[in-house]
Amino acid sequence: MALYYYIIYKPYEVLTRFTPEGNKACLADYFKVPSDVYPVGRLDYDSEGLLILTNDKTLNQQLLLPQHAHEREYWVQVDGAVTAEAVQQLEAGVQINVDGKLYRTKRCRAEIFEEEPLLPPRNPPIRFRKSIPAPWIRMVLQEGKNRQVRRMTAAVGFPTLRLVRYRMEDITIAGMQSGEMVELSREEIYRKLKLRTK
Repeated sequence: MALYYYIIYKPYEVLTRFTPEGNKACLADYFKVPSDVYPVGRLDYDSEGLLILTNDKTLNQQLLLPQHAHEREYWVQVDGAVTAEAVQQLEAGVQINVDGKLYRTKRCRAEIFEEEPLLPPRNPPIRFRKSIPAPWIRMVLQEGKNRQVRRMTAAVGFPTLRLVRYRMEDITIAGMQSGEMVELSREEIYRKLKLRTK
């Protein structure tokens, strides 16, 4: 069986699946891949950025196992003048609600961008308000609970306005536009994700 590996820049308001639901856009509206290729993991409908598509079940299993805690880097635009104290709270771990239970997030890395990061414009753009700043935070996590990043920034008082997954280990969307796809070789994707090829 031929194995395929793609990285895509998932646009905003697109489902992380190839089958439509209601009037929501899905991956099939943007990406043409063999019928047995599917997304690894998930990225929320209202989030953008890096997603891996493959038909390699081994890669999928390795990435989703908790002991293979791979780094995921998110660029998060938040509502309000985020403080150094809030960033320290994010790094130390905060209480969020996951499936109706309180969960304390693991330690992570977080920092405020000094300048707005270079990203394609979102369509539609966030609602801009002159009187309220909308800074960006870089967050590097090794876990991925449902809507975790959004829940974390809300927990420290700064709701998420825009969320982009920029990197997984050594794979990034640097230079990519929303809706673009790049094919990688098996060796390259395993190396960049720091996984062993069997």
